[in-house]
Amino acid sequence: MELSEILGVEAVRAPLKATSKKRLLQELADFAAEAYGLPSDAVYKALLEREALGPTGVGRGVAIPHARFSGVDRVLGLFVRLDKPVDFEAIDRQPVDLVFTLLAPETAGADHLKALARVSRTLRSETVCGKLRSTFDPSALYAILTEGKAEQAA
Repeated sequence: MELSEILGVEAVRAPLKATSKKRLLQELADFAAEAYGLPSDAVYKALLEREALGPTGVGRGVAIPHARFSGVDRVLGLFVRLDKPVDFEAIDRQPVDLVFTLLAPETAGADHLKALARVSRTLRSETVCGKLRSTFDPSALYAILTEGKAEQAA
C-alpha cells in the first residue's frame, strides 16, 4: 500500500495551530470533515476513544493517531505539520509536530494494519522527517510523503 492511495494533497495541512493534544484531535476531526465530508463529532469521538487505549505518539516528534470508523469505506489519511509542537504523551516524552492520522472502516483489519505499517515506516526515516520539517507548503509535504516508494518499501 502506498501513501498516495490513502492521502490526497487536499488532506495535507500546514501550519496547523493547536495548543494541546485534545485541541489537536479536534482540529484533525474538523479537517477530516473538510477533506472527506465526515462528521467531525464522530471522528473526534473515535480518535479520543483510541487514544484512551494508549497514546499514539510514536516518538521523535511524530504521532500517528488512528481509529476505526463506520463512516468510511476505505482507509483515509490526513497529514498535518504543526506550527509549534504539542505534548502528545509520546513514548519518548517529546512534543509532536508531525501528525499522520488514519481513519479506517470498522471491518478493515488487514488494510488498516498495512496503512499503519506504511505510515510508520515512512515517518521512521530521519531523512523524511527532516524534509517534512523544512517546509510548511502542503504540496511539498505531500510530495515528500509520497516520493521514493521503492526505497521505503522494505
